[in-house]
Amino acid sequence: MDQDMVNMFAIAAGTLAIPLLLFMASFMLWPSSLIEVYYWYWRRTLGLQVRYADCGGYRFCYSYRGKPGLRPSVLMLHDFSAHKDTWLPMVKYLPKHLHLLCVDMPGHEGTTRTNTDDYSIQGQVKRIRQFVEAIRLNRKPFHLVGTSMGGTVAGVHAACHPSDLCSLTLICPTGLRNQNESKFDSQMHEVEHSRYTLNIPLIPSIPEEMEEMLKLCSHVRFRVPQQVSHTNVM
Repeated sequence: MDQDMVNMFAIAAGTLAIPLLLFMASFMLWPSSLIEVYYWYWRRTLGLQVRYADCGGYRFCYSYRGKPGLRPSVLMLHDFSAHKDTWLPMVKYLPKHLHLLCVDMPGHEGTTRTNTDDYSIQGQVKRIRQFVEAIRLNRKPFHLVGTSMGGTVAGVHAACHPSDLCSLTLICPTGLRNQNESKFDSQMHEVEHSRYTLNIPLIPSIPEEMEEMLKLCSHVRFRVPQQVSHTNVM
C-alpha cells in the first residue's frame, strides 16, 4: 500500500472519529445539552416555536403552533418534574390547524423558579391564570388539558374560572383519594419524614435521593446513567 493510500485512510478515519469523540464527550460531560438538541429538533419537526411571556417580573416559557381561529385554542399542562416537551408525542398526532400551547408549569424548565413562590395547587392555578391573561388566551373560551399534577391544576382552574373554558380533559389527575391505600402511597408515607433533605421524596436534592425517587416511581427497574442522575437533581 503506497503512502497516498495510507494518508487517505488516515484522513477518512480522522473525519469519522472527530464527530464520534465530540458526541462521547458531550454525553459524558454535558448530557443535558444533547437532550436539549433532541427536543429542539423534535419541536422544529412538528412546527412548534418557543416563546416567553413576562408578567410583573415572572416569566413563563411555552411552545406553540398555529394561530387562534374558529376552533378553540388548546392549552396543555404537564405533570410534576416534567416540561412542555412532554406533550411532543401527543402533538405529533394532533391536527396542524389547531392553535396549541404547551407551557412550562411554575418552577419547571424555562418558567421562573423561586424558593418563595407558592407551588400549591391553588398557587399554580393563580400562575396559570396569570399566563392565560398575559397572552390573552381567554379572549374566547379555550380547551384545557392536564395530566397528573397538571390535571389537578387544570381541574381546579376549571372550577375557579369556568368562563375561560369551553371544554376540559383530565389525564390521570393527582389528588383523587382511593378507598384502598396503594403500595406507592404507603411507600410515600414511609419516606416522607425520613432522611430526605427537603422531606419531599419526589424532589431530590442529591444524586442518592434521585436514585431513591426513581425506585419509588418506577414499576420496572432500570439503570439511569450517572451523568443524567447527577444533572437532574435540584
